This record gives sequence, C-alpha cells and structure tokens, in this order.
Amino acid sequence: MASAITTLAADAPTLSAANTGFMLICSALVMLMTPGLAFFYGGMVRVKSSLNMLMMSFISLGIVTILWVLYGFSLAFGTDAGSLIGWNSDYVGLSGIGITELWDGYTIPVYVFAVFQLMFAVITPALISGALADRVKFGAWVLFTGLWVTVVYFPVAHWVWGSGGWLFELGVIDFAGGTAVHINAGAAALGVILVIGKRVGFKKDPMRPHSLPLVMLGAGLLWFGWFGFNAGSWLGNDDGVGAVMFVNTQVATAAAMLAWLGYEKLRHGSFTTLGAASGAVAGLVAITPSGGAVSPLGAIAIGVIAGVLCAMAVGLKYKFGYDDSLDVIGVHLVGGVVGSLLVGLFATGGVQSDVAGLFYGGGLEQLGKQAIGVFAVLAYSLVASALLAFLLDKTIGMRVSEDDEVAGIDQVEHAETAYDFSGAGGGAASRSTAAPTPSASKKVDA
Repeated sequence: MASAITTLAADAPTLSAANTGFMLICSALVMLMTPGLAFFYGGMVRVKSSLNMLMMSFISLGIVTILWVLYGFSLAFGTDAGSLIGWNSDYVGLSGIGITELWDGYTIPVYVFAVFQLMFAVITPALISGALADRVKFGAWVLFTGLWVTVVYFPVAHWVWGSGGWLFELGVIDFAGGTAVHINAGAAALGVILVIGKRVGFKKDPMRPHSLPLVMLGAGLLWFGWFGFNAGSWLGNDDGVGAVMFVNTQVATAAAMLAWLGYEKLRHGSFTTLGAASGAVAGLVAITPSGGAVSPLGAIAIGVIAGVLCAMAVGLKYKFGYDDSLDVIGVHLVGGVVGSLLVGLFATGGVQSDVAGLFYGGGLEQLGKQAIGVFAVLAYSLVASALLAFLLDKTIGMRVSEDDEVAGIDQVEHAETAYDFSGAGGGAASRSTAAPTPSASKKVDA
C-alpha cells in the first residue's frame, strides 16, 4: 500500500511555470478579442451607430467579469449537479481557492483556468450584439447581457466543458467553443431578432459599413487573439496538440478567406475587403470546435466549406426577412454548426483523442454525437434568449423609438458622436471664423 501511495504522489501533476505563463498570455490574447470585435462591428455599422456598437462589446468586459467572479465560474465549472449545472462554494467570489491550487488533472493554477475561461464568457454575449445594431436601448442590453450569461452561457459551458456535463459525458468534441460560444451566440441573436424586429428602413435604405479600415483592423485583432482562444484551450503545451491547433487555426482561416472571396467574385464580380474580413472570421469560427481533432489538410477543407457556406448564408436574411444587422447568424451560427459537424467527418483519431470521423474509418457515431450537441445548444439558446428578450421588451422595452433610431442611437443613448467634424474644413470655412463683415453681421443677427 505504501508503495502505491508513493507512486500516485509521484504521478500527480505539479505546477508548470511554462504552462502557467503560456496560459496567462493566451488569456490576454482572448481578452483582446473583445475590443477587436468592437472595432470589427463598429466599422460595419453606419456612422450614427458606431459608438453604440463599440459600447455593446466593451460593456461585456465589465458585466461578465463581475458575474463570473461572483457565481459564474462556480455554475460553469463547479461540481456537477444533474449533468446540467455546476456548483462549488469555494468558487463563489473565487474566495476559497489557494494561489497554487491546480486545476484538476492539469499543471496550471485554478486561478489561471478561471481567468482563461472568463475571457470566453466575456466575448460570447458581445458576439450577439452585432445582430442588433442600431435599435436596442443600451440599458436593456446591459440587463440582457447579465441575464443571458446567467441563464444560458454558464449552463451551456457546463454541458460542454464541465466534468459531468451531459454533452461532455456524451463525448461531443468542442475544442474551443463551436457550440458553447458560436452556436450559442448565433442562436441567441436569432431569438432576440425575432422578438425585437427589423431596423427602420431594412431592405430599403442603404446600410453600408461606415469604415472598412476599422473592420479590417478588428478582423486582424480577432485573428491574432484567436490563437490564444484556440491553442490555449488545451490548457498546456506539453504534447503538441496545442501546436497542431495553432497551425490549423491559421490554415483554416486562410482557406476560408480565399473561399469567401472566390465565391464573392463569382457571385457578385468583386473581391471586397468586407468579404476578406468576414471570410477570415468564418474560418476562425469553424476551426474552433474541430481544429484539435483534424489534420492541416482537414483544416483546409473545413475552411473552404465554411467560407463558401457562410458567404451563401449571409444573404438568407433578405430571403427570409430577419434583420441580422452584421451577419452574426450567417457567420457565427452557420460557421459554428459547420465546424462542429465536420468533426464527425474529418477527425483523424490521432490528435486530441483517438476518436475518428467517417473519412478516417470511424463511421457515423461521432457525427451523431456532434449533431446532438449542435442542435441541443441551438434550441436551448434560441428559446431561452427569445424569452429573455420578450420579458425585457414587455417590461422596460428593448428598442429605442423610431425617431431616435433614425436620428442616431449614438447621440440618443450615449450623448456622443464617433467623429467631430466641427473643426474640419479649410479655405472659406476657416476664413469664416474671422471678424465678419458688416453685412455678414446683419445676417447673423437676423
């Protein structure tokens, strides 16, 4: 017995300074994704809504951080209760965790795991906001965010990643958030849209992006931060799986961008910067659940499929009449579904686990599991999000008035505008600030 105890103690994980440092860097990269998303969305809207779009992402850094510390981490990753939710009183307020206490089975502290997962929780509701541009009261959005992460995100994170969560125990593969983050956010966006309705002038007025350079900047920051999002989700760097995920992230994103641009050229005759940015994000979304299970060649295939299907999907809002302002459904929901299901086809059985997909001799079993995970999260998030939006709309109201929407939500909700043009101009405009002529004075007085 004594020798067995000695062996177990020797095999127990010990704190790794390298993995801890790596995970802290990954956490910072994932945090950067939320400001990156703010720029990505902020450039895609009209100028009168750009500040509101920035704020709808930034506010998540405040709200979700506090809720995560108070109870979110406990609900998502505490001791399982009925395969649906977790709870651990030591995690409430992060007050009962030792500074060197390790996350079970890993070589990083619980604090590091908690802050890494926090950044996932922060960005997920921010993703929803892109579908609601121009028309949602900021106060209502703040309340919705707090309620949504509590009722939807924290439980779903437990289902997918928590020990004992029912999708985790079923064997659904979601390396870094295809179901818990992207399908979850995309389905929520659809649910809220169905409640609050369309923007004034949808399908009638031009609603073009006001700053494509901001969109490209945001896409670049997302691409950069996504390496932490994906590679960091292995929670260490000892066995090469995180390195494969890093490579697959780059490969799939490149393939999706090229595929989107190719589809765009064939369909519309042009290669656009918005298409390049959107295609890159579609690839990032699709490889998120699958990149730890596939080879780089599989990542190329996933990127191409996601790039084309997401490019096709963004036009569905005009066909079916739902106003997804910035294509959250077309990119995140569709991309998340594609990436999650393709695990069942392209998993090699030689990366994160020995689970093989259909193309590698594994049959249809994993595809079936992936489908259960996809549609369970989609259905729950869609219904729960629609109910939350309906309750808020019937109590405090979710939408600004039509007049305020037309005038511009930035000025109405934030008392600011993104750009100050009062000092712009030269020549005659500059000379007009000089002492007026007598005739000009009379006109001013009049």
